[in-house]
Amino acid sequence: MREHILTLSCPDRVGLVASLARLMERHDCFIASSRTFGDPETGRFFARLVFHGPEGMAPEGLEAELNSLGGELQADWAIHPSDEKIKALLLVSKSDHCANTLLYGARRKELPIDIVGIVSNNETLKDNFAHWNLPWFHVPVTKDTKPEAEARLFEIVDETGADLVVLARYMQVLSDEACRRLEGRCINIHHSFLPGFKGAKPYHQAHARGVKVIGATAHYVTGDLDEGPIIAQVTEVIDHTYSPADMIETGRHLEGNALLRAVKAHAEHRIFINDGKTVVFAR
Repeated sequence: MREHILTLSCPDRVGLVASLARLMERHDCFIASSRTFGDPETGRFFARLVFHGPEGMAPEGLEAELNSLGGELQADWAIHPSDEKIKALLLVSKSDHCANTLLYGARRKELPIDIVGIVSNNETLKDNFAHWNLPWFHVPVTKDTKPEAEARLFEIVDETGADLVVLARYMQVLSDEACRRLEGRCINIHHSFLPGFKGAKPYHQAHARGVKVIGATAHYVTGDLDEGPIIAQVTEVIDHTYSPADMIETGRHLEGNALLRAVKAHAEHRIFINDGKTVVFAR
């Protein structure tokens, strides 16, 4: 029986959970999983429902009623088949560990993504990825050619139908315009503890940014370099016995793990942007 995912966000108010439950009941839909959160700081409500209709399909009248209810609630909502794979385009430079983590995750069906190609600003990794039999796009970037390179990148996004762009250790800074065009559908990984809070009240700053843990950080890309809404962070305890090489090796695992978690949450429609930070529901 085919399941669907309903995501909804709106200003918080009394009775939202009951309204959604009654909506599903009216259309004879079975709710297999329900996650909700009301943020008292932003006054926003977020919901993710996994459901199926009486014949395994989303009832025809459900979306029409959601349109009406969504207008009343000032809500953003969407319905996706739960087995639907999103198309992902990977961007790399000279390190292959993060891209390989995602490629193996997709092969193992751990990630509900269809990787439609790999873009690189050089040819260093072309042979490393040849066995995946994926389209390879070489898009050189210099300071003077960045506008042309980004125009080519967006041509590739259109050609491949990519829903998500993943900077899998892509060592080029996207322009503000590119960040705006990819808002909410471009994920980056950073080999550090982000953000680096400066000045007074660092814990207040951390709370405002939605930090989860200390470690490698996966986040949505914005025009503020490495300051986008944080999706996932992972940690590893090290001690004085670690050499720089040990730390680099550990960092690779952290980066791959954090990026996989972030891409998985995005592909499963479990992330909501909430005033510069994120709500990330468990499955």
